Amino acid sequence: MTTIKLTKMQGCGNDFVILDYDEYKKTGMPMPELAKKLCDRHFGVGADGMIIPDCNTDKSSNIGEPVDIGWYFYNSDGSIAQMCGNGMRCFAKYVYDKGLVNKKEFSVMTGAGVIKPEISDDGNVRVDMGIPILEDSKIPFKGERRLKALDREFEITPVSMGNPHCVIIVDDEPMEMAVKYGPVIEKHEYFPEKTNTEFVKILSGAEIDMCVYERGCGITLACGTGACASVVACVLNNLTEQKVKVNLPGGSVYVEWQGNRANFAKNIYLMGPANYSFTAEYML
Repeated sequence: MTTIKLTKMQGCGNDFVILDYDEYKKTGMPMPELAKKLCDRHFGVGADGMIIPDCNTDKSSNIGEPVDIGWYFYNSDGSIAQMCGNGMRCFAKYVYDKGLVNKKEFSVMTGAGVIKPEISDDGNVRVDMGIPILEDSKIPFKGERRLKALDREFEITPVSMGNPHCVIIVDDEPMEMAVKYGPVIEKHEYFPEKTNTEFVKILSGAEIDMCVYERGCGITLACGTGACASVVACVLNNLTEQKVKVNLPGGSVYVEWQGNRANFAKNIYLMGPANYSFTAEYML
């Protein structure tokens, strides 16, 4: 029987199984198949996603920047996610603690391009999430700013953080809305590659509540890219300030974006916790 060593981590309850590439090679399984097996909450470890560090990634990115390390990231259904903010924070702490990188601020090659995390002395991780994408063709998004789902019609703000998001401002409880409407909007024809859907309730100019239905995962306790997309949508619609506390079902993160409608080519920053749950040996 094959046994592999793995680590379980979580950021605000958004949880991940992380294993080194050498451990993955022992399985002899395709990564999507392994992700579905390990992430199963009844027959596996249980997680929203699987992460494998890629220490052999090309050290020069396609935009000419040096890259320190890469990753393989899979959702619990075996699909690839271009980027994950909570996953990036956990990944950053993991590879630093393991000595796979030897500095607290470094660059990671992802499906969304080069992402730069920084490990703070207090244990939180700050991630430069890059510039939000608002062009419809690059999100990708093909539709109107009003979307019908079941018995409701919503005003939406499409945003990409390397993965597509549909942000909806609501007065209702975000969790109830995500449970009811999230599965329908995820597969809506407006989003040819499906979408993450965020339901946002404005508490003040500096604080929001948010719940997400994630593409490939369903309801999760947190979503870092979703938190960023939500703040972008709030700023664009003049609903909040540029630094916002985002309350998620699993905890809170802070997002800062100095962009606006006239100049949205500004990097967005995500700050939040990344915690170990356990290390274990798993028998395939």
